[in-house]
Amino acid sequence: MTREQAEKILKEHGQEHVLRGFDALDPEEQKGLLEQIGEICWEDIALAGVQTEIPLGELSPLGAVETDEIERRREEFEKTGYEAIRNGEVAALLLAGGMGTRLGLDRPKGELNVGVDRTLYLFECLIRNLQDVTQKAGKDIPLYIMTSEKNHDETVRFFEEQAYFGYPKDKVAFFVQEMAAAVDYQGRLLLEAPGRLATSPNGNGGWFSSLAKAGLLEDVHRRGVRWINIFAVDNVLQRICDPAFIGATILSGKVSGSKVVRKADPYEKMGVLCLEDGRPSVVEYYELSREMAETRDAQGNLLYAFGVILNYLFRVDRLEAIMEERLPVHVVEKKIPYLSEDGVLIKPQEPNGYKFETLVVDMIRMMDDNLPYEVVREKEFAPIKNLHGVDSLDSARELLKENGVPL
Repeated sequence: MTREQAEKILKEHGQEHVLRGFDALDPEEQKGLLEQIGEICWEDIALAGVQTEIPLGELSPLGAVETDEIERRREEFEKTGYEAIRNGEVAALLLAGGMGTRLGLDRPKGELNVGVDRTLYLFECLIRNLQDVTQKAGKDIPLYIMTSEKNHDETVRFFEEQAYFGYPKDKVAFFVQEMAAAVDYQGRLLLEAPGRLATSPNGNGGWFSSLAKAGLLEDVHRRGVRWINIFAVDNVLQRICDPAFIGATILSGKVSGSKVVRKADPYEKMGVLCLEDGRPSVVEYYELSREMAETRDAQGNLLYAFGVILNYLFRVDRLEAIMEERLPVHVVEKKIPYLSEDGVLIKPQEPNGYKFETLVVDMIRMMDDNLPYEVVREKEFAPIKNLHGVDSLDSARELLKENGVPL
């Protein structure tokens, strides 16, 4: 994008202030700012201060393939899953764009040491979980790792330093998540440094478009991958490319699957898998009415019983079909560091503007159908979101010990 083109676009949107001081920037800074301006989604910016909530359709309960059925059919499910893995049809994708700030770690979250008497990194735990499958299958699985602008170089450096924890380097590919511009409460674009717009990752819903933008969709096709299992960095116990999960989804004839756990109580803070206007959908716990959250069936089980744990399986051809469709954009109030008009970096103590995010849960509804697959939370759900308390490093360590992992 040229300066003249940028000036025209910014003027159309009342954002001329972005180029203030442009002439004082060096050529690389000028080029970077113009590239950022060219990538702004003005449709998102227009939502600032306008969109508060995305309206819900009519909700109804959705069951799952429950653990007792999984155990009865495990051999059948695993046979189909391993066959897909051995045929090279399955890939794993790790969402690892976050930093460990809330855990007192000024580095990528995956570098957190979860060990007690030995060093055991979060990234290492996930690789080991994946290797449990690849070693039994006798087949390495492609692993794509989505980083962010803030942690990409350090993440790659760390994996190199750790020799990829023994995973084949040629099976691992890193890519950077796309970024979205942030605005103040008046909808004005913010700068975080001279010649640099304030941006943030565009939400975990941007994983597939970011993969494609990085040119890795060609790699997916070259390898013959038909299914991608995406998972978050913070769940230290999760099973990755679980053959039974893959097999159950394939045998169901559905184009996607979601690992779920039975909610501990009606108001547990997790997204609930249900039907929305007759289609599978994930609804946040606070969006359920009290009646929906508390209603139970004749056996005493919650009707809205299953919460998602951010471990999904998607069929690649369906992902490509929806790639051009627009995911709902969530406008989120945040504390956004910014440059004042006199060039001072301000770090606000309270929310001062909006960021724009898409969420992977919104992709479920776009999939047409989805297989909810129940797992035992004590064996597969140990998220690390805090140092202490619920969903913490402390609770994850206890669960790791219970599952026989030496710490």
